[in-house]
Amino acid sequence: MKKIIRARMAWFGMVAGLSLAAEPGVAQTQSIPQATLESAARANFPEFFEMLALPNDAINPADIQNNADWLEAAFRKRGFVTKQLPNNGKPLVFAEYPNRAPATKTILFYMHFDGQPVIPSQWSQRSPWDAVLKQRAASTPDRTPLPSMTTGRASVQPRWEEIDRRKLLDDRIDPEWRIFARASSDDKGPIMMFLTAFDIMKRMGIEPAVNVKVLLDGEEEKGSPTIGSVAKAHRELLRADAIVINDGPMHASNQPTIIFGNRGNTVVRLTVFGARSNLHSGHYGNYVPNPAQRLAALLASMKDDDGRVTVKGYYDGVKLTDAERAIMAAVPESESEIRNRLGIARPEAVGRNLQEALQYPSLNIRGMEAAAVGDKGANIIPNRATAELDLRTTPGATPSYIVGLIESHIRDRGYHLTQGEPTEDERQQHDKLASITVQRGSAAAFTQLDSPIGAWAQTSLARTFATPDDQPAKTVRIRMMGGSVPTDKLVEALELPFVIVPLVNPDNNQHSFDENLRVGHFLDGIRAFAGMLQTPF
Repeated sequence: MKKIIRARMAWFGMVAGLSLAAEPGVAQTQSIPQATLESAARANFPEFFEMLALPNDAINPADIQNNADWLEAAFRKRGFVTKQLPNNGKPLVFAEYPNRAPATKTILFYMHFDGQPVIPSQWSQRSPWDAVLKQRAASTPDRTPLPSMTTGRASVQPRWEEIDRRKLLDDRIDPEWRIFARASSDDKGPIMMFLTAFDIMKRMGIEPAVNVKVLLDGEEEKGSPTIGSVAKAHRELLRADAIVINDGPMHASNQPTIIFGNRGNTVVRLTVFGARSNLHSGHYGNYVPNPAQRLAALLASMKDDDGRVTVKGYYDGVKLTDAERAIMAAVPESESEIRNRLGIARPEAVGRNLQEALQYPSLNIRGMEAAAVGDKGANIIPNRATAELDLRTTPGATPSYIVGLIESHIRDRGYHLTQGEPTEDERQQHDKLASITVQRGSAAAFTQLDSPIGAWAQTSLARTFATPDDQPAKTVRIRMMGGSVPTDKLVEALELPFVIVPLVNPDNNQHSFDENLRVGHFLDGIRAFAGMLQTPF
């Protein structure tokens, strides 16, 4: 781990005037002086707070429309041509930088502006929509050790105390400050990083080395159910050579991170049926089969004690090469540190390490329901028991494929699968009755690790965050991340290669209360965008 720390890039030690010798065929990237970077950030923090003040739950079309209008104005102010793409009252926002060079390739940058729902009372501030600035409190830390964002040395997750956010407008910016607000990291922060990078490049007289298009999604947190159809309807408008997705947290090491794919997520509802109605457990216990017991046994039959899925053929579609295994093994992670942080004695035995485990489809029980009255148990034999499963899919294991395998597994254990409620005939003819329905689903998406877009992203990040002695920064390459984003629908519609370049701090509390963005990551996200925009593809 110490070697990793010593080798990590100088995220916050970049100095004004840093330059690298140009590589053959690669245009020289003009570095951004730290003073210019901080000046532009200070100028745009009020605009960022204004964007964060807009509620953005995709369940509310009015919220999404307000955000779309605001974003259109923000991009137009920077000289972009914009258009709202209709989407059942929740439009996507398209923006294109007009200074196009016919022989230059085009990058489509994808980000989203919606956020997870909030429960305001859970937040440690006045409102999740009123951004606050916080610094580490002097009180004793109370959480598991995490890597420091600045040094990489082991530290602890601190408590936070609010300070006047106008401090961000002063001459000195502390990279350890945090901006707390819904969507600060996921995913409005990267949008403002992108806009600020353009402001800096215009100030310095730098034109992009690629043609630039931007697609901003207002339903990502809802699975972007219509992005595929919207993209197909505007295929010519969105035409590009590759997609760069700026969403999600960086690797915990804080080295520049490139992700080449993501698992999909399919949610299924499995119900095991019993008697026609709930029954008194005293009167009918030992006579009427209990569907909760049967459901528990059925679920237990799907995984062994080592955590491996026992459904026949579940892992057969995953074929990892030795080169891919080597890249996964090179990710700077300590298995013992991961286990200590998570509080587990040993991991499941699906892969040799965390990264390898994420390459396989998973089967997770996300909830179960049977005999209960509110949050209390009841002395009844329930008439049914239900479990919801989330199935993380991979390129070799599509949603329909693995759901089909699970259905076969259930039938092999003597169950008759019904379409909804069992009929009277089914009740009379079959001892074991169950149904399985797909609630929603998304497929995995993947780009080869040796793809041109991957090489482009790696070149850009390595040069942008080079060490003070001109050594290219090491990058973490993730073959496929475990989380799911609606990449598959967009990639399928446009038939384009893609990479994910996450830019925010790993401990940002996304999807939870007290979501935050570390100011140092905001500054380096600006620098990352400026580097990508100056790198020819």
